[in-house]
Amino acid sequence: MKAIRVQQFGGPEVLQLEEVPTPVPGPDQVLVDVRAIGVNPVETYQRSGSNPNLARPYTPGMDAAGVIAAVGAGVTDLKKG
Repeated sequence: MKAIRVQQFGGPEVLQLEEVPTPVPGPDQVLVDVRAIGVNPVETYQRSGSNPNLARPYTPGMDAAGVIAAVGAGVTDLKKG
């Protein structure tokens, strides 16, 4: 799958489109095929290095909307699609 990743701190130029492994949902988890994201102001501060202890690489854009692509064991109230 493709993801925007941050390998080093800096301005918008440090955002890189990368191919990353597709995660597999674990017990009580779902995998979401993300259709839209929002990058909030806190994430721009993180990208610029306001928290030097933030592990890299990381993927910004934790505000997301999409469609459930897979469900893990134990998930009963949600389904694929």
